[in-house]
Amino acid sequence: MTEDLHYRQIELKRQVTLGYQIFAELGWGDLGDGHISGRDPIDPDTLWLLDANTPFKQASEAHLVRLNSKGNVIEGEGVANWPAFYIHYPILVERPDINSVAHTHTPFGTPFAAEARRFEAITQESCIFIDDHDVFNDEEVQVQDTECGFRIAESLGRNRGLILRNHGLLSVGKTPKESVVWFIMMERVAEAHIKTRNPQPISHNAALYAKADLATDGQVEHSFANLVAHHLK
Repeated sequence: MTEDLHYRQIELKRQVTLGYQIFAELGWGDLGDGHISGRDPIDPDTLWLLDANTPFKQASEAHLVRLNSKGNVIEGEGVANWPAFYIHYPILVERPDINSVAHTHTPFGTPFAAEARRFEAITQESCIFIDDHDVFNDEEVQVQDTECGFRIAESLGRNRGLILRNHGLLSVGKTPKESVVWFIMMERVAEAHIKTRNPQPISHNAALYAKADLATDGQVEHSFANLVAHHLK
């Protein structure tokens, strides 16, 4: 193991842990309904998740477990979150360009998902997902195998976000902090769609212009730092 890979593994686990803690502070996942993953940089065919029996609020690096391609725990003390594995592992297999997936059930993302439609450019944040999200239009809301996970991955395509019909939101990123930031942005967009009575979307070109300035690594770093400072300090 090189020093660089060891550092990247430590940083990935730190970000996954912070992501769960932020979700908890936002009031999400109190029933254990959600997950954030991180692809291991040392063994990319494995992934880190929170132990299935640990509440989000109590998340720590010691409570993370590393799962192999069969979903078995090969590092860490805890139990595999099988629904998480069924969704996250296929996405990570199909998307070598990303290293993290985030999903949980939220007050606005879940009801919006019941409408089985895409976002429109009705707010600043929604521009981030223009031409960059899709809908998994399937009735299998209880994911019980990787076969369904691979169909979710197919619907996701090359996008940063996916609306799981009658289920909720899902986001991906190059890092856990990125998937967490995009997920929170998606929830804000879903809230705007649910609450706005007569939205007037901006043009496609105007949305893409805004997206070019918003969907950046710098935006992720700024947003994640603020989330940590606001909710965890």
